[in-house]
Amino acid sequence: MSVDVMDEEWLLSVEQVRSLLEWIRGNAGANRSVYPFMRTVAEQALRPGEARALRVRDAVLPEGRCGELTVRRRGVARVIPLHPEFVGFLREWISGAGLQEGDLLFPDVCSGPLSASVCQRVWRQAQEAVLPRDELHSWRSGEPVSILRESRLAEWLRMGISSVTVAELAGVTPVWLELRYPYCFRRENVDIDWDHLAEAMSLPDSLKR
Repeated sequence: MSVDVMDEEWLLSVEQVRSLLEWIRGNAGANRSVYPFMRTVAEQALRPGEARALRVRDAVLPEGRCGELTVRRRGVARVIPLHPEFVGFLREWISGAGLQEGDLLFPDVCSGPLSASVCQRVWRQAQEAVLPRDELHSWRSGEPVSILRESRLAEWLRMGISSVTVAELAGVTPVWLELRYPYCFRRENVDIDWDHLAEAMSLPDSLKR
C-alpha cells in the first residue's frame, strides 16, 4: 500500500480551525451553506465530497441526545455518531434554512449541490485573513478544504482514540492511518524482555518431541 505522509507542520491546530470557522461564519456571503458545510467537514472528519452529497434524511437528530449521520462513498455507507451539541447545531441549521427530508443538507443558493469552487474561494479568503504570515503561509493558501479532515483525524489519534475506531469513522483502514500520520503513533524504542517473549512463544512440551 502506497500512502503519502501528511506533513505534520501543515496540519491546522484546534485554535486555527476554530478561528477559520469563525471567520467563515461571518464572511461566507450569500451562500449560507458554506459555514455549516465547513464545520461538518472539520468536526466529523468527512471528505468534502461526502459532505456535499448528504441529504437531510441522512441525519438522525433527536433533540438533546446523540444522533447519527449516514455517510456514503462509492456505494458503501458508514454511520458516524454525533454529539448532542452538534445535533443541536444541525437541527437549528435545517430549521433555519427551511430544508425538507429529501433536500441536500448543504445546498447552494439554487438548491443544487454546493459548488466546490465557491467553498474553495471562501476557504482561501479565510486562510488569508486568519493564518499567520509565516513560512508556511504561501503553501497553505493553496491547500484544499480537506485539510480540515486531515487535521481532525490526526487530532483524534493524538487524543489516544483507537486507530480502529478512527478508521471506521473516516472510512479508511488502520494501516492507512499509520502510514498517513506516522507521528501520531508511538515510535520510541522499547526495552523488550526477550526471556519472557521466548517463554510466551515456546511450544508446549508435547509438541517438542
